[in-house]
Amino acid sequence: MTEPKAVDLIHLEDGDGNRCTVRVTGRFRPGVLTGHDILRADVLVSASFVDARLEMCLSPQDLTSWQRSLAELTPGGNASLGGDRGLQLGLHVNDERSVSVWVEDPDRLTTALMIRPPAGWIDGHHDRLQQVRQAWPREVVETAPMAYEWAPRP
Repeated sequence: MTEPKAVDLIHLEDGDGNRCTVRVTGRFRPGVLTGHDILRADVLVSASFVDARLEMCLSPQDLTSWQRSLAELTPGGNASLGGDRGLQLGLHVNDERSVSVWVEDPDRLTTALMIRPPAGWIDGHHDRLQQVRQAWPREVVETAPMAYEWAPRP
């Protein structure tokens, strides 16, 4: 079975060249129960003062937390992704026209930028999340603390 093509979980950019993308590229350890449902991602950040590519791992819990954050995101609100195991990405909706984005990788980079995404960007990100989940469905269940098995096939 071939690995699906990369899917952007987050894609924010504006006409000024400011961009932040979280591109899911595949499973962290395919076929290994403890790492199969963990996803690898590249975080691409670009502005006049930074051009970076960082690595991130996303657990199923990260995706669920991201979904909750998106559902509650309004002007003045925040959403974040990752952080417990390294890189953390955060969003703050300043108003209907601008979003502050910060990326903190404790070992490599901390930066912040402002992006003016197009209207409807939050709905677009709900769609992106569903695309990631369709490309890499959850296939492992935790039957007890630290005990895993393959999920039954439908």
